[in-house]
Amino acid sequence: MAIKKYKPTTPGQRGMTGYTFEEITKSTPERSLIIHPRGYGGRDTTGRITVRHRGGGNRRYVRIIDFKREKHNIPAKVAAIEYDPNRTARLALLFYADGVKRYIVAPLGVQVGDTLISGPHAEIRPGNCLPLSDIPVGTLVHALELQEGRGAQLVRSAGGSAQVLAKESEYAQIRLPSGEVRLIRQTCYATIGQVGNLDHKQYQVGQGRSQTPYGHPPDGTWYCHVPARPPAWWW
Repeated sequence: MAIKKYKPTTPGQRGMTGYTFEEITKSTPERSLIIHPRGYGGRDTTGRITVRHRGGGNRRYVRIIDFKREKHNIPAKVAAIEYDPNRTARLALLFYADGVKRYIVAPLGVQVGDTLISGPHAEIRPGNCLPLSDIPVGTLVHALELQEGRGAQLVRSAGGSAQVLAKESEYAQIRLPSGEVRLIRQTCYATIGQVGNLDHKQYQVGQGRSQTPYGHPPDGTWYCHVPARPPAWWW
């Protein structure tokens, strides 16, 4: 995927970059794999407003992603590469041979039409999911489990990868993107390859105020909502 640069017609657009989305092959999500999480509008279990200024807004949808890859030894065809607004990585839509549809985090190099499979003794190629006991030392992996059957919890963001360093007894030594070396049971599953969307690290939002809608105001202004009492300074 390439990064496009904007012509700075305003000061806030200077240095701003964006995605070209050239790898996206489908613009709408799979209807059976999205849910609308219930909103609480800042209310607690008694129905009273405990957090102000919450509620309303556009309806949000969450994609249901298969982090467990529990359909073993059933081939799946990559039907589409999709955008997910809830994460930095892209999603790959899989059509299994038995008719089931699932989302996975799209690995680097996986394209539409490829066939993926999960389970012991699967081929060592990007997108296939195997237990650590069957993955050779030195292989790059992502979407690692910490407990067998719980689903992937580590290395799921754009461009992330871990490396299998060694195997000893019932544990494998995994070097995480932070440089930490962690012991994980060899019965835990991991996906071969590196997470796609490597150019995400080149993405620049422009000025700081662009992050205001996402909960990151650029200034440190403190507002006193109770004028009757003096401000309580942070120190």
